[in-house]
Amino acid sequence: MKRRKIAWKGRACLGAMLLSLLVGCGNQSPLDPKNPVSLTVWHYYNGSQEAAFDTLVEKFNDSVGRELGIYVQSYSQGSVPDLESAVRDAINGKVGADPMPDIFSSYADTAYEIEQAGALADLGGYLSQEELAVYVDSYIEEGRIASDGGLRIFPTAKSTEIMMLNQTDWEPFAAAAGVSLEDLKTIEGVAATAEAYYQWTDSLTPDVPGDGKALYGRDAVANYFIIGMQQLGVELFQVENGQMTLNVPQEPLRRLWENYYVPMVKGYFGALGSFRSDDVKTGDILAYTGSTASAMYFPDQVELDSGSHAIDYLVLPAPIFEGGANYAVQQGAGMVVSKSDQQHEYAAVEFLKWFTQAENNLQFGCVSGYLPVRKEAGSIEKLDQVVAEQGLTVSPKTYDCLTTLFGQMETMTLYTNKSFQNGSAARKVLEYHLADQAAADRAAVAAAVAQGTSLEEAAAPYVSSEAFANWYASFCDALNAAISG
Repeated sequence: MKRRKIAWKGRACLGAMLLSLLVGCGNQSPLDPKNPVSLTVWHYYNGSQEAAFDTLVEKFNDSVGRELGIYVQSYSQGSVPDLESAVRDAINGKVGADPMPDIFSSYADTAYEIEQAGALADLGGYLSQEELAVYVDSYIEEGRIASDGGLRIFPTAKSTEIMMLNQTDWEPFAAAAGVSLEDLKTIEGVAATAEAYYQWTDSLTPDVPGDGKALYGRDAVANYFIIGMQQLGVELFQVENGQMTLNVPQEPLRRLWENYYVPMVKGYFGALGSFRSDDVKTGDILAYTGSTASAMYFPDQVELDSGSHAIDYLVLPAPIFEGGANYAVQQGAGMVVSKSDQQHEYAAVEFLKWFTQAENNLQFGCVSGYLPVRKEAGSIEKLDQVVAEQGLTVSPKTYDCLTTLFGQMETMTLYTNKSFQNGSAARKVLEYHLADQAAADRAAVAAAVAQGTSLEEAAAPYVSSEAFANWYASFCDALNAAISG
């Protein structure tokens, strides 16, 4: 990676002075096409997503970038943790670290941490109210992570959750058990249907008791907590004026525990591979809740020890709690701009505005499965128009995923909690505390069943009120420890 000649800290001081001049001059362009500004972008895209992003960067450089005097170079850092590590190394001046990039992908919790170090540019000075108004309001609000209310995260690609189902193997079970897709609309319905599936698959091998299979799994258990509580009327992390209040009432958390931990311990739900799409491929589950961006990874066939067979799929809305409000997670990294100088910050925003134009954003979304961020782009009609005009080839899974969501956007509320200090640590507790315990306890239950104990008898100590009370106390302690740092 090429190293920039101007030190980041020096550019930060210069940028603070020149930004006020920029705003005072009515956003006049500080760019000179004869002396183009070079921008470095770090991201975590890989495979087809990286190729799609690089194609758009090249398109920008050859058109608007050439006209304005901006040249963009993009680099994948491999993964989200690798990217976050590289950014921290750059900020801290670690020996051997690359200079701070001009733009980089960031989730809100990480951006909040970097903002506390004073390393992010305030993008509001480069965008008029009219320009901000074209973006989905909640996406802009998510980017206002600074104490001054300024915009630090530019929304570039968002996602939410859907349910993906192996339709081929679902249909014989549904016919035999008398269940339907309607049963998968609520979280309680999924749990009940998963129990029926376990019993049905167990009955197929009467000579081997207790070998039923799981129906369902989910990625991102943290989302299950945050959105599940929101559906039940409780904001888990309530942030006002920079202060976070933790809300952990027992009753709604008991519902979450009963509809995730209990089915996991009994084998009705499963989580074996790195992602639940892996578990569908190995035939360990039939359905999962995951990010829209995961649709492209849903397998075309199931591979068993006895052989493989092709499968069809269905894209369904993510289930919600029975009687709960229709909240869905708002997620996906945006782009942040390093605090530097007038030219680089202005140029960075110009690139991000171009990237998020409907035709460009949808072109990226057609490959990545991410949702576009402008209001005008979030419709089936606009998607079809861009696909036709640009001659795009869209994976049927990705297309079905996007159109399913576009069709329900008006009836659901997207939600993400506001950022707060130690938010990343708190989210890790949500992600792993219950899931790790469920995995360990499921192993113990399965071992007892293998020795001849009935499933109900083996699971009884783990699914009692006392077991919930013990978990609840441990969970609250872990959250409070994470939040306090």
